[in-house]
Amino acid sequence: MTGEQGGLVIGLRATVSAEVTDADTAAALGSGDMPVLGTPRLLALAEAASVAAVAPHLTAGQTTVGTAASLEHRRPSPLGTQIEVDAELTEIDGRRLVFMFIGYGPGGGENAVIGAGTVERVLLDRESFLARAVGSASSASAASSASS
Repeated sequence: MTGEQGGLVIGLRATVSAEVTDADTAAALGSGDMPVLGTPRLLALAEAASVAAVAPHLTAGQTTVGTAASLEHRRPSPLGTQIEVDAELTEIDGRRLVFMFIGYGPGGGENAVIGAGTVERVLLDRESFLARAVGSASSASAASSASS
């Protein structure tokens, strides 16, 4: 475990904000039938904050992709709730980046925490990744056609 990878260092942070809308609800996202912030949307905000934390420090052609996540969704957030998700880069292990995140709603202290967890992303070259992805999709499509 190192504390640096190119221009990335442990401690990089970012915050994203959102207001819970109909499109963000569990009912809209298929993760339940309640008109409250859906867990997939909380995870998407955590991913966005993680991306924002490192994006300004990447070199041309670099990007990160998500590989794992763990989250605890602790409190409901109804329509109209303003939320913030803070992410911090806490571990660098080669190309593997680990972020800790906390989602906050209104209130103070523990009552404001709506969820928390970790996001793992991998640092990679954008063009090489896309070439492999397209190659994999083409191979899978050809194999599927051949077996039909």
